[in-house]
Amino acid sequence: MPSQINTDSLKKAEVSATLAKTMITQAIEQSAANPQLAEEALKAASTEIAQAQTMISQVQSTIQTQQQQQQQQQQQKS
Repeated sequence: MPSQINTDSLKKAEVSATLAKTMITQAIEQSAANPQLAEEALKAASTEIAQAQTMISQVQSTIQTQQQQQQQQQQQKS
């Protein structure tokens, strides 16, 4: 039985990464004109990146757990 990947979590991670990219772009564009706004955009981008990392880690953990369970089942059958 193949591992099930939680595509919803991965899609949310993708959205977070896209938002972070947009915020970083805004920070670059605003850096000269408004350093405070640029800093706020970078903080928000950092939060989005952390959320994306968390979601990806959760999916990876789930996959690893499923693989371990499959291995245990195969060993029990042997």
